Amino acid sequence: MLDLFQTMDPFLRIFWYIAIPVSIIFLIQTILTFSGLDAHDAEVPDFDGDLEIDAPFQLFSLRNLTNFLLGFSWSGIALFDVIPNKIVLVVVAFLIGATMVALFFLMMRQIYKLSENHTFDIQQTRQKTGTVYIAIPESKLNTGKVQISVKGTVHELEAITLGERIPTGSKIKVVDIIDNKILVVEKL
Repeated sequence: MLDLFQTMDPFLRIFWYIAIPVSIIFLIQTILTFSGLDAHDAEVPDFDGDLEIDAPFQLFSLRNLTNFLLGFSWSGIALFDVIPNKIVLVVVAFLIGATMVALFFLMMRQIYKLSENHTFDIQQTRQKTGTVYIAIPESKLNTGKVQISVKGTVHELEAITLGERIPTGSKIKVVDIIDNKILVVEKL
């Protein structure tokens, strides 16, 4: 096996020297991830620095370095005989490695969207606007219904008004909430 590496082109040997340990690290990371022992690797940088990025993951992490080197090395090996110019080969391998990191970012963004809290809290309707679905009478004793969008979801809620009757289809604004279940609205 060692003789095989000694007879290889130096560029190809470098790609293999990167690919083998990085593939082992990737395999270990994958096993740790599926066993639940990865401890949120992409959330904390692997060094001490001031890189404030508004994202649930960091650009400089062991996982991203592994993804980059995995794409870089294996594409260099796969394309070694296809691309004869070594500079072009390194650039293409670099771009494929960067694409691997970008795909990881996109995948992580979608996964973190699944963990967002989308539970409805009636307090989130305060100062929001909506539309009257069932007319709201002027009496505080009788309720109507309004439709209000909160976090991209339309909710149909009971509402009263302190003023005059608000007909169906009118635009309203929430001014208060009674007993955490009835909205007090005013016509816009």
